[in-house]
Parts: sequence; C-alpha cells; structure tokens
Amino acid sequence: MNKKIVSCFLCVITAMLSSCSVSGTKQSDRWSASMEELKDSLENIAGEYPGEIGVALLTDSGDTVVVNDEDKYPLMSVFKLHQSISICHLFELCGTTTDTIVGIGREQLNPDTWSPMLKDYSGDSIRISVGELIRYALIQSDNNASNYLFENIESVADADCFISTLIPHETFRLAVTESDMWSNHALCYENHSSPLGAACLMNRLFTDSIISTRNRDFICAALRECKTGSDRIVEPLVDKEGVTVAHKTGSGFRDEHGVLSAHNDVAFVELPDGRHYTLAVLVKDFNGSEKQAAQAISRISAVVYSALAGI
Repeated sequence: MNKKIVSCFLCVITAMLSSCSVSGTKQSDRWSASMEELKDSLENIAGEYPGEIGVALLTDSGDTVVVNDEDKYPLMSVFKLHQSISICHLFELCGTTTDTIVGIGREQLNPDTWSPMLKDYSGDSIRISVGELIRYALIQSDNNASNYLFENIESVADADCFISTLIPHETFRLAVTESDMWSNHALCYENHSSPLGAACLMNRLFTDSIISTRNRDFICAALRECKTGSDRIVEPLVDKEGVTVAHKTGSGFRDEHGVLSAHNDVAFVELPDGRHYTLAVLVKDFNGSEKQAAQAISRISAVVYSALAGI
C-alpha cells in the first residue's frame, strides 16, 4: 500500500478516536454538570421548608447525590422495610416459608393504633400467615402487624443486627417497636437513619441477592402496592406512562409544641426505558403541616424525575 495512503488512513483513524474521546468527555462533563445542578435544586427545595430535610439519590449509572445526609432522621414506619427483609431472611435460615400460619388473640392487639388488619378481621381470634402480616406492615403500614412480628417472630435487636450486614451500621439503628413509640412518642428518635442508609437498603433489595428470589419478589411486589403516602414521591409520577414506583413511607408524631417528628418516603422508581433510580427523602422536626411536608417530598421527586428522565 502506498505510504501516503497509509499515513492518511492512520490520520483519519486517529482523528476519529480523538473525536470519540472528546465526545465521551463532553458527555461525561454534561452528566456531571447535570448532577451538580440537580443537587443545587434539591438543596434549594430543602432550604425552603421549616424543618430538616435529607435526600439521597442513587442512579443505575452509579451516581450518588445527597443533601443533609446524617444518621439522625426518625425512620418511623420506614423501619417496616428493614423488619420485613430481616424476617424473610430468618425464615430462610430456618428452612420455612412466610406461608406459616399463626393464631393471634384480639386481646394481644392495640385497638387504638393504626391497624387496617383489625377492621378486616372481626373475630376474637385471627388466623393469618406471616406473609400476610408482612403485607399489612408494608402495604398499609399496619402497626399491630409489625408489633406482633417483633414480639413473636424476631426481635428488634436481631433485625438491627441482620440489617447491619447489608448496610453500614453507622447509617441506621433499630431499637424500638411501634408499641414502644405508642407508649412514649419521644422514643421515635431511637429508630433512625441517614437518607443514604435508607436508599441503600431499598436499592440492594431490588438490585442484589440479599434474600431469596422468592422472598425478594414478594417484598418488592408489596412495596409496589403501597397504599400510604400517595402525596409524596408517587404524586408527580402517577401520570407518567410506564413509570413504576415501589415505596415505603413513615409518618411521625407531634410534640407538645406541635412540631412533626418525621414525614418520610423511600422509593425504587423504574422508568419505561429500563432505567431505574432509588430516592429517599426523610423529613425531621417539621414545624408545619403534613400537607406541606408531603409537598416538599413531592417537589423533590418531581425535580429528580425531570432531571433523570430527560438524560
């Protein structure tokens, strides 16, 4: 081959490779700039409200965006996610399934706490599977279901111990039950998490083999059916075709000054093109209404979706 032709060919190839490299760099730069802009937007929203708002976002591209990420936010009923994962793992170790039926005397349950299960079962004795108790805890955030599981199946301490093998213990802590918090509202601060800790657990559930496929699919399906907190992360996504949201909420108490201890939502969001992301928004010591706290979470969700869906 003519040397001039060879030289020309090599120049073209070099130019093409250089062009690809520059293009890739520019694309990477645009992505980084987009993540920085998103973080700025989230910080601005969090700063507009009368409370502490922490945010953690994990994308399937490996990006992490956090705002006010400290292990200090009361989990409230978000801890039922931790509890459910741990109980499923326990049953796997024991070689049994969550189809196991248990008998519960009505006198064992609190008639005054949040418990849709009590309305569905009218008798003095309730026969129900452990799996259905987990579904009540996840889908409707049933406090009696959670209390029974902690008191009769696996303790809070054991659940805390297992979850610490999945995410760093410095990002969360489980110490009390719904029953404990019912008796003393101030104890809600004993179950706490960072936004990133909560997001990491939700993300690992959906993307990793932390429990058996059967149990993982069971919990994930229940989270997709979640009926609580539809005005939070879910709200701006309900009209988005092909978007699926699996989430777990948590709602706190008000103290003697009317301050709301917590208002939370943690979600795994799947986009129609196959991409996904995990978003945790934890609200602490909010001096406003539940509607305002939910609005803050909804706005954060909308901004995250707009930023990621458009990339």
